[in-house]
Amino acid sequence: MLNIEMALRAYASMMNTLDSTKLEPFLSTDFHYASQMVLSEIESKQEYLDYINPKLEAVKASGNAVWAELAILTHSFPGPCVVLAQGDKENLIAIVLAKIKDDLIERIDLCIVPTPQSANRSGEYPT
Repeated sequence: MLNIEMALRAYASMMNTLDSTKLEPFLSTDFHYASQMVLSEIESKQEYLDYINPKLEAVKASGNAVWAELAILTHSFPGPCVVLAQGDKENLIAIVLAKIKDDLIERIDLCIVPTPQSANRSGEYPT
């Protein structure tokens, strides 16, 4: 049975390996993705894959590494999260939250508030 920690681990693995197949099997067909840095929300699994795959390819081509670390928030949205960093493990850029429904990931939110610096980092970077 999929839980939030497993969902976030799959997301972190996708980001750390730049391979969407790590996350794809866990996404609901009516999956939603939102970012506090983008106005429009993605409203399906396929739309998300069409969005994320070119982004992952661009990161590969740039050589500008991304790190996705498991973490815990103790305020605002208490519970598990992923902290994203780019270029350097200490260059924290966002927090990722997930919601589960019917044993699949229903939603992922990329947040800049709360700040990634406010999360309790684990030092674990799933692959």
